[in-house]
Amino acid sequence: MLVRKWMTSTPKTIGKGQSVTDAIRMLKESGIRHLPVMDGDRLVGIVTDRDLKDFSPSKATTLDMFELHYLLSKATVADAMRRNPVTVQPDDTIEKAALLMHDHKIGCLPVLGEKGRLVGLLTQEDVFEALVKVTGAGTDTVRLQMTISDQPGSIKVVTDKARAHGANLRSILTTYVNVPLGRRELILRVAGDTSDLEEELRRDYPDLIVHRGS
Repeated sequence: MLVRKWMTSTPKTIGKGQSVTDAIRMLKESGIRHLPVMDGDRLVGIVTDRDLKDFSPSKATTLDMFELHYLLSKATVADAMRRNPVTVQPDDTIEKAALLMHDHKIGCLPVLGEKGRLVGLLTQEDVFEALVKVTGAGTDTVRLQMTISDQPGSIKVVTDKARAHGANLRSILTTYVNVPLGRRELILRVAGDTSDLEEELRRDYPDLIVHRGS
């Protein structure tokens, strides 16, 4: 899965010299939470709804409403933005993008194409959408989870059983997280009648867990 497939192309942007009030209005009117900040055609920062909330005076301020609006209209996006944002390229993987968001504790990544031009924006919501789609969650499928041997061909043994029972494999995932050494967790999502398959798998994999639907 590549970033280009899941990003928002030609995202809304804002100039670094525009006012904080402009940024607040754009976010509200567009129903979005992130704005790449541009200096001409060059990305120079990112501003989020949280940045703008943190930048705005608190409710405890002694300023009256008119003074507050005046100050916000004079403050520029450059005053509130985060400089040198973490970015990705269109052909980077979703996995890389998710890791960057996780490690840097950020909610979006500007996507830069040739010559460093902004070509898209990838948000946490886009990553979640990719995860939902690639795993088949929310579809009319059955999720089969079991612990198998960490040996070459061990996944094929299970998938051969699924095919023998006429099950249509929609996704295959595997992980070593919280699994004993020498074992791995296998998660299949299949379509079709799985009752006979479940019975056979339960004999060979007693820890089988079955979820229907999501």
